[in-house]
Amino acid sequence: MLLFEESGLSMDYRTEAPPILRDFLVYHETIQGHSRRTVDEYCLDLRNFFRFLKQNKRPAFKDVPLDDISIDDVDLSLVRDVTLTDIYSYMNYLSRDRGLNNTSRARKVATIRSFYKYLTNKAKLLETNPVQDLDSPRLKKSLPKYLNLDESLDLLDSVDGKNANRDYCILTLFLNCGLRISELVGLNKTDVRGDQLRVLGKGNKERMLYLNDACQRALADWLDERDAMTLVDQNALFVTLQNRRRISTAAVHKLVKKHLAAAGLDSTQYSSHKLRHTAATLMLQNGVDVRTLQEVLGHDHLNTTQIYTHVDNEDLRTAARANPLGGVRQKKKPKKSKNGEET
Repeated sequence: MLLFEESGLSMDYRTEAPPILRDFLVYHETIQGHSRRTVDEYCLDLRNFFRFLKQNKRPAFKDVPLDDISIDDVDLSLVRDVTLTDIYSYMNYLSRDRGLNNTSRARKVATIRSFYKYLTNKAKLLETNPVQDLDSPRLKKSLPKYLNLDESLDLLDSVDGKNANRDYCILTLFLNCGLRISELVGLNKTDVRGDQLRVLGKGNKERMLYLNDACQRALADWLDERDAMTLVDQNALFVTLQNRRRISTAAVHKLVKKHLAAAGLDSTQYSSHKLRHTAATLMLQNGVDVRTLQEVLGHDHLNTTQIYTHVDNEDLRTAARANPLGGVRQKKKPKKSKNGEET
């Protein structure tokens, strides 16, 4: 069974969550194909929201600490009566009492929207969606951080030591293929198919990526070393040299930070996910169109990919300066007086 923890409390949502929530979670895990981690987050978000509703709508729970309120009796009557005012009060509580920033509260809003959309459109338990006009906290738009070409080369040049072949291969795939860390950790040896790489992305969606020469060489060097080992996990593409098991996300984060520091880059500003941003930006700057980039990155929606089109691009500046009209200035015409004479 799937367990998760929050504030020291453990809960198995399949047995302790009310049916109205359990059905929603099962739908997202089995039909939508969302990861267990994502489903856990949905459950935690909605559990806290239901507790808040009970505390504010049912007098018996007014003085009960929020974390002590059980949600096993939450039913359609409670969730049907919710209003936008209730949700904005909840957002205010999260900001004032829990200290959550706009990004965290926006995720809570997204969960609540998804839940009510499911009740209305899929489960058909509600005739109208009471949160259809729910506003999300305004987020500050920020461009993704990324390494430039020279910094990327410095990072690759910094790789040394006993794990050099493995680490160099991992960094090369990040920088050339734009993989998510979960995708890289989940790779199996059988996913390497000549000049192609099978990647299992979010929602168990499969995509095939073509491997350039750098990726193929790095993989060949690593596979020669890997295949000479006695492995506990025969399937995993990347393993730790200590226990011969599949490498963990924590280990990948650690090695990326290590090599960033070795390259003289600020390891507090960059991460494995920033290497994904780097791959996307370098591809876009070098002629890859945004729809192709969407396929490479495994984005469901084009607007997710389009953030990279706003990255400051020196090529765009060069193009603007190259326009032959770029230096034209307005010719100032003489002003005329009221009697029609030039002044």
